[in-house]
Amino acid sequence: MGMLVPLPGSDPVRRLQRSEPLLRPASSSSPPQSRTERLSCGGSEASAALAKSYDSREQQVASWALLHLTHSDWSRRLLGDAGGFPVLVLLLQGSDSEVQFYSCSALCNISSARELHRKLLSIGSHFLLKSLLTLASSSVQKKSMQACRCLQTLSQNDLIQEQLMELDCVLPLQSLLKTSSAEWRESAVTLLSALTSHTPNQAVLVSEGLLEEVGQLLLHPTCSSVIITHSCRIITDLSSCSEGQQAVMEARCLSGLLGALLSPSLTDDTLIHLTSCLQNLMTQHPLQSELSVMITSEHVSRLVKLSGRSQNPQLSYNSAAVIGRLEMTGETLQLLKPHYVAMLEYLSVLLQNKDLKFQQLGLVTISNLKTDGDFSSLLSGGEVEDQLRTVHDQTEETRRLLQTIQPLAPSPVHPLQPPHQWLR
Repeated sequence: MGMLVPLPGSDPVRRLQRSEPLLRPASSSSPPQSRTERLSCGGSEASAALAKSYDSREQQVASWALLHLTHSDWSRRLLGDAGGFPVLVLLLQGSDSEVQFYSCSALCNISSARELHRKLLSIGSHFLLKSLLTLASSSVQKKSMQACRCLQTLSQNDLIQEQLMELDCVLPLQSLLKTSSAEWRESAVTLLSALTSHTPNQAVLVSEGLLEEVGQLLLHPTCSSVIITHSCRIITDLSSCSEGQQAVMEARCLSGLLGALLSPSLTDDTLIHLTSCLQNLMTQHPLQSELSVMITSEHVSRLVKLSGRSQNPQLSYNSAAVIGRLEMTGETLQLLKPHYVAMLEYLSVLLQNKDLKFQQLGLVTISNLKTDGDFSSLLSGGEVEDQLRTVHDQTEETRRLLQTIQPLAPSPVHPLQPPHQWLR
């Protein structure tokens, strides 16, 4: 782009005030061509200021103007056609924090349009991603958080995910997880959860020790709902491989999840993510055994209470699934005994649900608990036993009807015969 030189003339703030009509949206009565011309003119003026000036105040004015040209799909496309993207990327390397923040914010808006990703990535080999990773490690919080948001939006693209992993992005993001600022930790864990959703990244992320950091994060005394939600996503994704399962057990992730379960301030949405993660882990044998040993009476009380939240079926199902998949050892049954009456209430709701997965969960749980005489005594002659008979009768009726349906005879029409000859 050549050497940056100062723009001659008046104060940059005055020039910005004169250009504000160009940055305000045109009225709905304005013809499309009028809006296009206004934005094209405004974008060109701001781009010229950025390209030719090394004065930080002039760059602030122009980068602020460019940011306002990224708030709609059509203005972003115009800005790209005018060559504004490389200017914004170049300014990420500048020394002025405000210019970097405005430029990063503009790129964050641009990256929300996936069709523009190719144009963004065409600006040199990895140049954009390297610049954003550098900003993510900045000591200025708002720049760092905005860079993480931009990278998270870009990471919806598989190619960008591959390039980020090639750039060794995990280490600087793990460093952010250890900071004292909750906002920094939230930004980093949100981006890392986006990376773990991409299957090719998972083995590398396990080997980089990400689960160890997540385990420590969950045990932090000021663990927020955002951190819990994205930590659950990371653990669920990375536990899908055998190395990840072992790492989950060694990294105190299970302790962190069970600790979070007892938090009284979590929203239902956060609890859904948390219980979904736990019930997913309970489907994997080594983790099921470990969780069955670690669960205490407090955890059982919490899960039984959540299982009875019939007004939130998904939360109820997840919580009941964790209980239903516990290994029914003598110790586990002792923990469950005080809650048998409450459990029969939510099991009754599960059996009445028209969704088969709810009914099956109820049946599996009852089957597991019938090994305990106390539970069998409570079940006998009660409402749940009547519902079991109803489910059994419905199942038998379905089986009988299926047996009456003969397999359809093969069509006599030759598969190669043209359709117009079928009626002959």
